[in-house]
Amino acid sequence: MEATRTFKDRLFLVIKGLGMGAANKVPGVSGGVVAFVAGFYEEFIYSLQRVNKTAFKFLFKGRFKSFYRYINGRFLVLLFTGMIISYFSVSKILDYLLQNYELYVWSLFFGMIIGSIYYINKDFKNWNYKSITALIIGIILGVSISFLDPAKENDNLIFVFFCGVISVSGMTLPGFSGSFILILLGNYVLLLVDSVNALYDTFSEILTGDFSFLQNEIRLRLLKVLAVFTLGSVAGLVTFSHLLNYVLKHYKSITIASIIGFIIGSLGVVWPWKKTIFKTQESGAFILDSRGEKIIANYERFIPELHSETYFAFGYIILGILIVLALEWYGQRTNKIHV
Repeated sequence: MEATRTFKDRLFLVIKGLGMGAANKVPGVSGGVVAFVAGFYEEFIYSLQRVNKTAFKFLFKGRFKSFYRYINGRFLVLLFTGMIISYFSVSKILDYLLQNYELYVWSLFFGMIIGSIYYINKDFKNWNYKSITALIIGIILGVSISFLDPAKENDNLIFVFFCGVISVSGMTLPGFSGSFILILLGNYVLLLVDSVNALYDTFSEILTGDFSFLQNEIRLRLLKVLAVFTLGSVAGLVTFSHLLNYVLKHYKSITIASIIGFIIGSLGVVWPWKKTIFKTQESGAFILDSRGEKIIANYERFIPELHSETYFAFGYIILGILIVLALEWYGQRTNKIHV
């Protein structure tokens, strides 16, 4: 598998990791969709489910090369390198774009998800009453999740670990947005904004020789929260990958139909024309995060009026569809070269 991976392939794998990382941070968008459309979803699940008893035997015996090869280490390292870089770069750019060009960003994602539905569905021929039922259930679950009201923020470490397990499902289950689930659980700002910023600030201070954060109880608490969230995410990744590998092996048609349903259902979350609803206190004042910004509660969707801004949004939807088709073309071309 690695012998045929050229430098160009490795570079593109890091870029795909950037895409997954960015998608995972945007509420309503699933990193698993990026993996599915970019053509490495099954290898991703396969590699994660190789983290098992045999892998740990290699690790505990000091056979690190065997462990690395067994879990398809180069693939995972390149992919997660892209994701980590994304969290401190691409996702920051996305935050800026969402603040200043929100309609066009959502339009682009909406188009990409439409393109993803086409991509996954075009080669799926096994439609029967079971797969159609799975499709409908997937759509209902996807739509239902998008209209749930969010809970209050909770930094209890057991709950934070649970958030890690659940939120990472967006990487393994296309259409299931982990970041939107964190909004519903009330911990999106705490886990994907405040704690990540705390880690970034800590690294910046350490590089300048400043260790004052050791006396900062709030900073240390956020770092502890991030560490527990990361452990939960790793546990969730490995657990979901084993479960999905089994399901894909024994119930592939039903699973793919469910995935298509989830993705269709997620269109409600990324619908471009929506008004953001912020959390409010009993007094009617907005609840702010540690940066002094309003905390998102959910969205109020509406049908747009036809004017120049709407036409531009339609253009971005088309661009999103074309991006997915271009990824499909690249994946087919790469497969032909390797064959």
